[in-house]
Amino acid sequence: MGGYADSLFDLTGRVVLVTGGSRGLGREMAFAAARCGADVVIASRKYDACVATAEEITAETGRAALAHQVHVGRWDELDGLVDAAYDRFGKVDVLVNNAGMSPLYDSLSSVTEKLFDSVLNLNLKGPFRLSVLVGERMVADGGGAIVNVSTHGSLRPDPSFIPYAAAKAGLNAMTEALALAYGPTVRVNTLMPGPFLTDISKAWTFDTDKAFGGSALQRAGQPREIVGAALFLMSDASSFTSGSIVRADGGIP
Repeated sequence: MGGYADSLFDLTGRVVLVTGGSRGLGREMAFAAARCGADVVIASRKYDACVATAEEITAETGRAALAHQVHVGRWDELDGLVDAAYDRFGKVDVLVNNAGMSPLYDSLSSVTEKLFDSVLNLNLKGPFRLSVLVGERMVADGGGAIVNVSTHGSLRPDPSFIPYAAAKAGLNAMTEALALAYGPTVRVNTLMPGPFLTDISKAWTFDTDKAFGGSALQRAGQPREIVGAALFLMSDASSFTSGSIVRADGGIP
């Protein structure tokens, strides 16, 4: 049974590019990919953090890991990321659009145009451009998988994160369209996390047990708990899954 399960999730010989890969859920997904045999590209705005994560991955797994500094919200920086990945590895088999942010604001009227644009740039515009740059090469190379990391808030938006929810709802729609655009050889899916206790959650000012007590699992998730769903979408285990949303949110209604 172990051998069969291992073969489904085996990423040996594949290259996985993870944006926002130096921290939080992105870091967990990058490590998971490497543990399943993939070489990885760690991309984020902080180069030192990318290098540290890449070195840790190589030390633990023996897999090659490329660190690359990039601001995913800046369209003109994305060609450089893709070129760096292909120059190093010759291909990208899996793209994980994980980079994102949701700035706090005091009131809706205090949301500036700069804040609104920056949220859409990072959470929607950048993933679109990166998906197109990599997706077209994947088609030419015979296949691949794109995983767009969204949020349960795109289905259940709250006034406290309207720009973020709107951007991620757009990402959900983009997933379905790109799945049609790049199928049948390239699969495109949405991974939809709920609340996870990453470094970002340290800024939360509420009791997580009370806040998520209405969910099926009645708690927030640990970062490692994203791995199963992520590996499913990265690997051949999801060979007949495309244009779909996979929720990993603890059963939030």
